[in-house]
Amino acid sequence: MPDDLSLSTLKPAQKREARKRVGRGLGSGKGRYSGRGIKGQKSRSGSHNMRPGFEGGQMPIYMRLGKQRGPYSKDAMPVGPHRTSTVPVNLRDLERVFASGDEVTLETLREKGLIKNTKTDVKILGTGELKKKLSVTAHAFSATAREKIEAAGGKVTALREPVEKKKRTRRAKPKAEAPEAEAAETVEPIEEVGAGHAPPAEVGEGHAPPAEQAKADGS
Repeated sequence: MPDDLSLSTLKPAQKREARKRVGRGLGSGKGRYSGRGIKGQKSRSGSHNMRPGFEGGQMPIYMRLGKQRGPYSKDAMPVGPHRTSTVPVNLRDLERVFASGDEVTLETLREKGLIKNTKTDVKILGTGELKKKLSVTAHAFSATAREKIEAAGGKVTALREPVEKKKRTRRAKPKAEAPEAEAAETVEPIEEVGAGHAPPAEVGEGHAPPAEQAKADGS
């Protein structure tokens, strides 16, 4: 640092670099196309801010690869983001925590620590044995849990009625026609002899055909 400090001797600590000014004429060195070249994707605005996984417009890899197994049709909903989650509670937990004659509700389940909150649906499952008489109230019950609770003398109250799945009915295939009926349709009808016309003469035994008989008469 010089001894005599004045405005003429002041210098920045780091070398100063001028900002690149594009599109200011051909003499500036960055005119006309502003350093982007001619046409193409990289000459457009926003071309350097592509989303992750963008492959220039071709089919991205996450769409080319196979999908996970599972039902994704509307009939199989809820699936994926539409899935309705439930908190399972088994009968063995009710047998361990509650006493005979208690009333099991969402609030009591939270107090006993079997569920974290009452915002999510609760489903009672039938794992374990239940020997105590309980009055259970939950959103859903499995068939086994319902049977065991009622067999122990308890009561079941479902907050949401189970949705019955619609059974698909298949249309019956048209029955194939019997071969005898087809054969009967292919038989040609016999022509009936009209009035005033004699039936064709049949050649009997001992009589020659008409052509041979005419030759015999001519001879």
